[in-house]
Amino acid sequence: MKNLLLSLLISFAYTSCSTPEAPPEAPERKTPIVISFTDKTLSPPQESAASKSKKDSLLNIAQQNFNTGPNDLDNIIWLGRRTAYLWRYQEAIDIFTEGLKEHPDSPELYRHRGHRYISTRRLEKAITDFEKATELARNRPLEIEPDGLPNKLNQPLGNLHFNIYYHLGLAYYLKGDFAKAEIAYEKCMAWSDNPDLKVATADWWYMTLRRMDKTGKADSILTSIPTDWELIENEGYYNRILMYKGLKQPEELLDFSEKTLDNQLNLVTQGYGVGNWYLCNGDTTRANTIFNKIMETDYWSAFGYIAAEAELARK
Repeated sequence: MKNLLLSLLISFAYTSCSTPEAPPEAPERKTPIVISFTDKTLSPPQESAASKSKKDSLLNIAQQNFNTGPNDLDNIIWLGRRTAYLWRYQEAIDIFTEGLKEHPDSPELYRHRGHRYISTRRLEKAITDFEKATELARNRPLEIEPDGLPNKLNQPLGNLHFNIYYHLGLAYYLKGDFAKAEIAYEKCMAWSDNPDLKVATADWWYMTLRRMDKTGKADSILTSIPTDWELIENEGYYNRILMYKGLKQPEELLDFSEKTLDNQLNLVTQGYGVGNWYLCNGDTTRANTIFNKIMETDYWSAFGYIAAEAELARK
């Protein structure tokens, strides 16, 4: 990990020296960090000062811990995660990649790097990492994975196996390989041990099955989800499921008047489900209208946004 520390220092020095006429932070703000599936340049959106300050503070703590113990797996993971939360995805990928030199058998590092390959629209690399993570985690028991951005109860809900299969299914879904996505989501459901995880898995599994015209199996997924659950963090996915069941109208999930970044996340999540539902029911025009509306929001790291983007790129 000494190489990582050196490379970070060199990178900082190079950036500072290459644009002496600009303020120190200007290159980072102006530099595009992701190219979308539709060849659009995606740069970090404006966050509230409070949100940015909190993320910066947590990254500083992660950096200090890493400096103290650069070979510690948790320190590497948290440095990468905290860096990614600030939309610095390639830096996070580099941190996880360097970490794998010290911990080549860590499914956690492959899982987190794969997630950020999805964020940067590199699906093949993401799939390779998640498939590797499934092999490395095969004999591991259920292990709760701590949240980097805690929910309202500060209660971690995900686990390592769930996160590996959930993101693997997503990568295949985004690629349009629904047959492999179905396999991943079926395995993911086996590791979904609470209502929030079951709802998230069921939603993507249902959409996958609908895209494969497996309507009967898709309906059985809906039947397995009760309508009276109280969730902690996945209300957006639950609203989509209730809409599929006919208990909510599509319009209830599509309030595009919300402008703040935090509110956009839920909108993008719900909006993609509505658009995909219209698509599966033959209303391509309305589906594409919703997908394009999602493209007007700023939350381009959200899975719903990436999925809508992938749909439009396939046209």
